[in-house]
Amino acid sequence: MTLTAVGLLSGPAVAGTDPAASAIEAFNQWCFKAGQTEAQARSNMTETAGDPLPFQLTFWDDSLEPRPQGAPRGVERRCEVAFPGDETEAAIAALRQQMATPPVFGHAIPLPDTHAEEPGTALIEGRELLRGRVAVVHVGTRNHDATQETFMAVDRLYDGLGLGE
Repeated sequence: MTLTAVGLLSGPAVAGTDPAASAIEAFNQWCFKAGQTEAQARSNMTETAGDPLPFQLTFWDDSLEPRPQGAPRGVERRCEVAFPGDETEAAIAALRQQMATPPVFGHAIPLPDTHAEEPGTALIEGRELLRGRVAVVHVGTRNHDATQETFMAVDRLYDGLGLGE
């Protein structure tokens, strides 16, 4: 494993640093912040990780902008970063620390039926948020362009989905 506490830093990433560390830091700093458009999320992450972003970013919040074609059912907002290699252990450790840092990111609940474990999943967990909202955090690996990449995602479900369905 090439990452240790590097992914937990709170300051801006330095150009030329490890894409995994930059992605993990940007994810934890910005993916849990509501009220961002795709352009705002990209700009915020660029300030953290540099321009161009050293990772892939997938973001939408259809409470603010139209959702993309083919967006999964039930997902109102998605923030995902993906970067080369298998850095799931470092990603999960940093994610767990972030979710436990006030304001705490809800508490674990059974996985809603909008989501399922996929090949390469290292962590997938439902989280009950304030006001009865539900999110799903997902970390794993997948193949992309014949290479392995790590992804970290947080999906917020539409109001009313995921609790006692």
